[in-house]
Amino acid sequence: MTKPTKWKTQREAFIESLSYLQGRQNGTITSIKTPWVKFNDATTAGIEWHSTTVIGARPATGKTLIKDLLITGAFQLNPLMNFRVLEFQFEMLGKNSVIREYSKVTGGTYKYLCSADGKLTDEDFEKCKAYAKAKLKFPIDIVEEACTVPEFKDIIEDYMLLHSSTKTEKNATTGKNEVIKVYKNTIITLDHSLLLDNQPYGNDMEMLKALGKTLTALKRKYPIAFIILSQLNRNIDAPERNEDGKYGNFILPSDIFGSDALLQHADTMIGLNRPGKQKIRYYGVERYIIENDNVLAMHFLKCRNGETGIGFFNTLFHKMDMEELATPAKQERRIRT
Repeated sequence: MTKPTKWKTQREAFIESLSYLQGRQNGTITSIKTPWVKFNDATTAGIEWHSTTVIGARPATGKTLIKDLLITGAFQLNPLMNFRVLEFQFEMLGKNSVIREYSKVTGGTYKYLCSADGKLTDEDFEKCKAYAKAKLKFPIDIVEEACTVPEFKDIIEDYMLLHSSTKTEKNATTGKNEVIKVYKNTIITLDHSLLLDNQPYGNDMEMLKALGKTLTALKRKYPIAFIILSQLNRNIDAPERNEDGKYGNFILPSDIFGSDALLQHADTMIGLNRPGKQKIRYYGVERYIIENDNVLAMHFLKCRNGETGIGFFNTLFHKMDMEELATPAKQERRIRT
């Protein structure tokens, strides 16, 4: 029996590339369109399969909201796509995450929905039931129990195998028919990276290095789009970084916790900031005027196949929604004569 090689010919790479380009050209291969023009413009018209997106932010900035909107938007804006979602939710129970979603249709807070701030009305409860019924048609599965990186990998391998099929296809190189495994396109989210158990590595940095390598191995093997949420390093809260009009106002790649471990493995890396929460009213050296605490700055720190930059959004936490904003005006600087 001939031992298989661990390399492929240049011919195979060219055949695969032309097949991909043709699929993009005729629309049989598309990216996952997101709800926001600025996000789509910064990427390849959305999130590509076989990719990893890392989103870093302080707590309560909106990263989980963005992740949820990306998932909802994926189903609503890409109706012809056949895919599943697997969510690793270690920060909150799936039940609690869903309750937050009901704010979209009721406009009520989490406390109100739980009848802890006024009793939930029958009318709003019926809205929640209708929303749940509509969402149940989406194939989404949830992992709530924390795991190690090796267990994370095993769960994903088992999930991809469970939802796979087979087909017979002619090998472009040999010309022979082969039975091949077909894996279903799957969006996989992790909320958030530091909640993975750091065993057997012993510390978080080594665990994140292993996670980065695992994400790359899995996205190369399967049609997966990873969305990984992460925290920021503590130096983002240094007083000098929160003074008006400083370069340090902006989120930098080095601010993402474990950036050395995750940056090289990410196809897109995003840093989120709500300047108003840090009492910043003139943001960055451009001195963008920040009108209120709900303004969110989305920094595209790495775009492997797009352009880095910054977009501004209005966070509507009471509705669990977010809308794009025009780039804010800049503070006028007086020129001394």
